[in-house]
Amino acid sequence: MGKKIVLGLMTLVWIVLLGILLFFLWNKGSDSSKNPEENEESKNTIRITEEETTKEEDETESELSEEQKTEELIEEYLSNMPLEDKVSQLFFVQPEALTGVDTAVQASDMTKEALQEYAVGGIVMFSKNIQDRDQICAMLANLQEYSKYTLFLGVDEEGGSLVARVANSGTISVPTFPNMMEIGNTGDPEEAYEVGRTIGTYLKELGFNLDFAPIADVLVNPENQVIGERAFGSDAELVAKMVKRVVEGLQEQEVSAVLKHFPGHGGTEADSHEGTAILNRTLEELRSEEFLPFQSGIEAGADMIMVGHISVPEVTGDDTPATLSETVITDLLRNELGFDGVIITDSMSMGAIVDHYGPGEAAVQVIRAGGDMILMPQDFVEARQAILDAVDQQEITEERINESLRRIYRIKLRQ
Repeated sequence: MGKKIVLGLMTLVWIVLLGILLFFLWNKGSDSSKNPEENEESKNTIRITEEETTKEEDETESELSEEQKTEELIEEYLSNMPLEDKVSQLFFVQPEALTGVDTAVQASDMTKEALQEYAVGGIVMFSKNIQDRDQICAMLANLQEYSKYTLFLGVDEEGGSLVARVANSGTISVPTFPNMMEIGNTGDPEEAYEVGRTIGTYLKELGFNLDFAPIADVLVNPENQVIGERAFGSDAELVAKMVKRVVEGLQEQEVSAVLKHFPGHGGTEADSHEGTAILNRTLEELRSEEFLPFQSGIEAGADMIMVGHISVPEVTGDDTPATLSETVITDLLRNELGFDGVIITDSMSMGAIVDHYGPGEAAVQVIRAGGDMILMPQDFVEARQAILDAVDQQEITEERINESLRRIYRIKLRQ
């Protein structure tokens, strides 16, 4: 009898437990099937939240200004660019420096290979590189296509009879102008604008995107021969007005203007092509005359300024060429005049440099002084390696290189 009672109680317990389990399972299933809309609502809430998040991200993206988008793109480029390419981008060379040929008139497979190894930032053409319109158009287009990165393709096209590589090549018919002194003598800045607009138009058609012009030098020394009639005149305020309009005329055609030769080559007697050129002017004299056209060109939005191999001992305290002087490049041009575009040197193959400095030494000094691009070094490969070595030895930081590349790419991404 006792055993039967125990068994009965155990059976009852199992039945109760089973009932509780079944009741729980039934309620769980019933909740799901009973409220399908509520479950769907829950899913929809999650989906809507995700869509709103995506929408907010898109709105944030669209709220970025074009300038901010450009800066983000530049940082992306820099993060993926090898140091060797970064340093190469600081150089503006003749095509012959890449291939070793005497005169380059085409961009061949040899050029393509050279651009892959040495990803220079710019290539400058002279009259010897120009045979006819079709040839130079094809050469420039191929150079751009073969380069890993967008190239500056430049030429000295000031206008006039003295420095105009395309117009004076004798192989291409383009509009011509008198020397800039004659343009300045008209006293009409619109004449200067027409020079810039016309030159910019035909350079763009050929495939150039940069002109080493206008001359912003004030002819304060009438005995000066290297500038002479290339300048707009000896009146600094008139020259400033002329320079401004040339810059605007060029850059409206998407051709970068390069003001030259800071701090001013119009007061020298010697030619920096041949050797040391001294500018015996005080800082106050420079501010009152030579700086005015550069300031005007900066206000007009000039993309670049070329620093000349001009020694200004009254300012720097020694005969160091301006291209290698932190006082001239950083203190005066960058900080005092407020120029944040690209600062490029004059040709580093000139006597004022090669008579006193090796290619590597000079290149390193340019970057340390605050310059951004090095034009036509006497030995490009040696100069490039010297900067790489300086970075490796922590004499120059990679961030310093990046600073110059940001300025360079703000222009290149706009062209």
